[in-house]
Amino acid sequence: MTAGADRPGLPDWLRPVEEAARSITVHDLTRFMPPEDEDPRASAVLMLFGEGPDGPDLLLTERSHTMRSHPGQVSFPGGSVDPGETAQQTALREAEEETGLTPSGVEVFAELPPLWLPPSNYSVTPVLAWWREPSAVHAVSADEVHAVYRVPIAELRDPAHRITVGGPGGWRSPGFLIGPDKDVICWGFTAGVIARLFEYLGWIEDLPDAPDQELPAYMMVGRRPGPPVRPNTEFDRRRRR
Repeated sequence: MTAGADRPGLPDWLRPVEEAARSITVHDLTRFMPPEDEDPRASAVLMLFGEGPDGPDLLLTERSHTMRSHPGQVSFPGGSVDPGETAQQTALREAEEETGLTPSGVEVFAELPPLWLPPSNYSVTPVLAWWREPSAVHAVSADEVHAVYRVPIAELRDPAHRITVGGPGGWRSPGFLIGPDKDVICWGFTAGVIARLFEYLGWIEDLPDAPDQELPAYMMVGRRPGPPVRPNTEFDRRRRR
């Protein structure tokens, strides 16, 4: 966990996130730990909180539906760490390349612990930031990004927009329905980070009976099965009955 001193410019509603970043551990976010003999590839994503027309929100992207890996998957802007870069620099660079946002209007206030993705052997650092001066965003390259969303946090917290998604290998993921028509599925790594962080904050509760939803066929193209686990989630969400 990495976090600096209190940032005077943060809005009151974002203070709990800043405080949580000081105490949250990798075990609060995932049960996957890299084996000692693994050398995961470093990457970073930007978890950007802003205030839009519908109140506090979170910036998410939908990958192109024609990509060879993870087509159509909703994700935070981000990518591999280049030599000489920090996680923060990577997250901001990738966000600018994917959405066209202006990095100077973004204030990074913390990092979450690096999270390991077994299928791809990536170590992903979520970088937490406040969109102090919002700028226009859009899908910069249609070959990589299908759409960009500013998703109201109130909608992510609404049980009516929460689902459970089954993935390859039998594991299950918490999910969220986003977009203007609530027909875009946020699942997997991104949904797991959102769900576990929001549960830690007390913003949401676990929903063991959230409706099951199948993924569209195009989202399964080129997808490798995850590790065999009991029927819960990629992030070992506690499905309390």
